[in-house]
Amino acid sequence: MKRRRVDYSGFSLRRLNEPRFAHTKLMYGWLVYFAMYFLTENLIPEERCHVIHCAVDDMIPFREGFVIVYVAWFLLVVGALAYTFFYDVESFRKLQIFLMITQAAAMICYLVYPSVQHLRPASFARRNLCTWMLGVIYAFDTPTGITPSLHVAYALGIVSVACKDRALSGWVKAALIVFTALVCYAVCSVKQHSFIDVLAAVPVCLLAEALVYGKDCRLLRRHSAK
Repeated sequence: MKRRRVDYSGFSLRRLNEPRFAHTKLMYGWLVYFAMYFLTENLIPEERCHVIHCAVDDMIPFREGFVIVYVAWFLLVVGALAYTFFYDVESFRKLQIFLMITQAAAMICYLVYPSVQHLRPASFARRNLCTWMLGVIYAFDTPTGITPSLHVAYALGIVSVACKDRALSGWVKAALIVFTALVCYAVCSVKQHSFIDVLAAVPVCLLAEALVYGKDCRLLRRHSAK
């Protein structure tokens, strides 16, 4: 089913409180997140962080090629937000709130239980585009503040919202599920996260799922019981 593009004609900052444009204010959540990200990345010394490691981490080999999946995740997040913003306001609201809840929960975890991983390779066995990309990522993103993995949490949130969207085809939903599975593996394979971080993202997403969709599920059960 082809969707009509949301009409944003006449939009201005002075009209943010109008019901038609009120959902755009949710984008301010990203300003809060980036501010908290900066603080947790720069104000918590690595010496205070708890080392995150498990046996599964040693079983997952380093594969620089999976940095393509890791980077493609950013396009997924931007694409999902842009698509829902321009074509499905209600899904945009739910997706943005879902992501904000995972952001808040993750930041609380990073502050209460600072985490760090020592899984990154000391050097690369070969030089290519993928290792260059990883070098840039390693330099920009410290190995602290990792549990839970927001890469995994965001991907799960997008899949959750997408799977409830009747307008999306089964192929799109299946592709998103497969990509999310690849993301879970990629964050471990490029040594950005421990397998524990992947697991820790699950309860965070369950919390977001309950808060975002709990009321809808209760209403559906009541409707079905009648």
